[in-house]
Amino acid sequence: MATPWAAIAVLSTAVLRKVRNNLDLPREMVDSAVAARRNRRYFESITNYCMFLGYPRSGHSLVGSLLDAHPDAVIAHELDALRLVQSGFRRNQILSLALANSQTYGQARQHIYDYSVANQWQGRFRRIRVIGDKKGGRSTRRLAEAPALLGRLERRMGLPVRFVHVLRNPFDNIATMFTRGGPSASLPATIDTYTLLCDTVAQVQARVDPGSMLDLRHEDLIAGPAGQLTRLTGFLGLDASAAYLADCASILYQSPNRTRSVAPWTPELRGRVDTLISRFGFLGDYSFDS
Repeated sequence: MATPWAAIAVLSTAVLRKVRNNLDLPREMVDSAVAARRNRRYFESITNYCMFLGYPRSGHSLVGSLLDAHPDAVIAHELDALRLVQSGFRRNQILSLALANSQTYGQARQHIYDYSVANQWQGRFRRIRVIGDKKGGRSTRRLAEAPALLGRLERRMGLPVRFVHVLRNPFDNIATMFTRGGPSASLPATIDTYTLLCDTVAQVQARVDPGSMLDLRHEDLIAGPAGQLTRLTGFLGLDASAAYLADCASILYQSPNRTRSVAPWTPELRGRVDTLISRFGFLGDYSFDS
């Protein structure tokens, strides 16, 4: 039998990444413990922790950047806070790493799109009332693998946890995940991944208080940024000034990017996604033609 070299290469990459992450933990543990003592006065005003749920390529980076521009919010970029919870980091260590992450990325938003909001507070804060991590897709995967992490996060934070569920038309979302997945990606496997994430979001939705989760549609944000940002900030207990809303709206493109046309859809694959839409209420009235 031929040796599956491609599989070995993927496995080796995953193992190396895990080893590298574990090697970083002692340094992170020490540095964050020092920072936690230095920053604890900043954390006294926090009213809730913001956790993103959802899917890769759905608009988390945009929404996280807009929230991080608020003077009273700190939203880390790709911190993967649940990894820190799993690894035994304490509350103020995690919050200090979120703060440092926001400060690093606030001055250099390294995305395909530029999500810098002029005149606002990315990487800075007036006082911290909301803090969180926008790594929605990976966080949802972690909860799929270890559902008990949800309770551990809530106990570790000692704060109300508010869940922001960012959605995008599933046909566009899946198509973008597929096209960014590299040469080994397949559309059926991408639909499987998206289905797993939907299942996990539904399980979290069933476990938490209904008022602690907000569904935020990417298309609605583009169509009406002021209204959707007011809704989002209000959900998190924040006030949104007219200047903040205007500055955030100024960086948004005019219409959502319809990537569904670049994927090799068949009637069977489109039917699978239509079935998903009918299964999950939060996907509402999305369709291939909407």
